[in-house]
Amino acid sequence: MEIALITDSTADLPPEQAARAKVRVVPLYVHLDGKTYKDGVEITAREVIEAMKKGAEPPTTSQPTPEDFKAAYAEALKEADRVLSIHISSKLSGTVQSARMAAEAFPGKVEVFDTLQASAGIGALVLFARELLDRGLGLDEVLAKLKKARDGSILRFTVASLEFLKKNGRIGGAQALLGTLLKIKPILTLKDGRVEPAGKARGEKKALAEMARALAQWAEGKKDPRVAYLYAADAEAVEPLKARIREQGLSPKELYTGELGAVISSHVGPGTYGFFAFDAEA
Repeated sequence: MEIALITDSTADLPPEQAARAKVRVVPLYVHLDGKTYKDGVEITAREVIEAMKKGAEPPTTSQPTPEDFKAAYAEALKEADRVLSIHISSKLSGTVQSARMAAEAFPGKVEVFDTLQASAGIGALVLFARELLDRGLGLDEVLAKLKKARDGSILRFTVASLEFLKKNGRIGGAQALLGTLLKIKPILTLKDGRVEPAGKARGEKKALAEMARALAQWAEGKKDPRVAYLYAADAEAVEPLKARIREQGLSPKELYTGELGAVISSHVGPGTYGFFAFDAEA
């Protein structure tokens, strides 16, 4: 049975990775300066950040419509028997809801999976799903392994400012970190699909050390740890984190290093970087 993979643009998969994994990407929408753009198709994160530097208000974003998903599913089902649709946390976006509404038009043909993640957390699970499908696993087996990988995963990221998350209402429990002393770096995660604090550090070096330490503790006893890195606009920003992780003696399989797209960058702002890791043998 042929199973097609579909995700959304908040997976922030590098184009070459998406092409290699044979995954269709349905874009979310970015609303900036009175105009609407398709994420990753008509606007990039760098264009969003440049616009804000020039005084534009932070953009708003919206999920794909059910019609967007229906079109993607119909196209995929021309070549496949079923579709596995893997998306951003339902606690952060209405994308899963739109996907499920669209799936009703294809009874028994479309399975929607809520990653409870964003960016690299989605992209890494999409690549894992492709690997499992290529190994010949059935859809039920793939879903079971995806759930285990998701539920046992770790995400850590830091932002230059919490103001972007605050303005867009995605801050969750990290609200408590607002108003802390200058030079305090918030360390964030997604818990049950929402942005929550995972710690804080005084200065960049201590934040790097804390994130690397968290990965080291998580990786103990893992049979096949894999990691994907993320950054906003500045690819060099994540390199010190990679170096610190290597200094810990860790060597998880690196899936890719991905730039945050326009939608995710709109919510977290420039200066963001971090990692997502999961155990493929969970």
